Amino acid sequence: MHRVKVRVVEDALDANNTIARANRADFDRAGVAVVNLMSAPGAGKTTLLERVLAGGSSIDGVRVGVLEGDVQGSLDADRLAHLHVPVVQLNTASGFGGECHLDANMVRSALPALPLDDLDLLIVENVGNLVCPAEFHVGEDARIMVASVAEGEDKPLKYPLMFRTCELVVVNKVDLLPYVDFDLERFLYHLDAVHPGVAHLEVSARTGEGVDALRAWLARVPDRVQTPA
Repeated sequence: MHRVKVRVVEDALDANNTIARANRADFDRAGVAVVNLMSAPGAGKTTLLERVLAGGSSIDGVRVGVLEGDVQGSLDADRLAHLHVPVVQLNTASGFGGECHLDANMVRSALPALPLDDLDLLIVENVGNLVCPAEFHVGEDARIMVASVAEGEDKPLKYPLMFRTCELVVVNKVDLLPYVDFDLERFLYHLDAVHPGVAHLEVSARTGEGVDALRAWLARVPDRVQTPA
């Protein structure tokens, strides 16, 4: 029997990586650093951004814009727009089949709507999912994974790639620790098992605890991007 090995997944990722490099080149020309913000649905990404950007469209002088990814609707983008931060909504349901992640081509389709020349940092809030977003680079400099204490301390073991591909893990909703069955030390033990030494922050988007540290971390990301000649 003649057998043919099908490389659909590999080819899709290769094509995505090619477009991600093109995105990266455009970001570099504009002098814009990019953070890919990922999490499960409901972990608190948007509320964290509201807290981080509460002072306006800059963080310690770093001009910030947001690319908001959702399957459908603009609820999260609407929540951020009143902060006077440039926000562009990107839905995966229309024309992309309702994918559970943003890929490089989707992000590329949104670039003309982004005021890149007026930004130092672009935060891409990815679609809430613990699997697919980790596999698709979009041209980012850094990745942040937000994990809520309401999700359980076993998530690094169940979704290792998501935690392994990040430069920072944010443990959110720590104000709920007295009320949920979540062992923070065990979570950090599992996190270290899949990504030894990865930086982490413990925050509460509701109370603001730890948000200053996240804000400072984000403000340092543009240092990775050289100023265009």
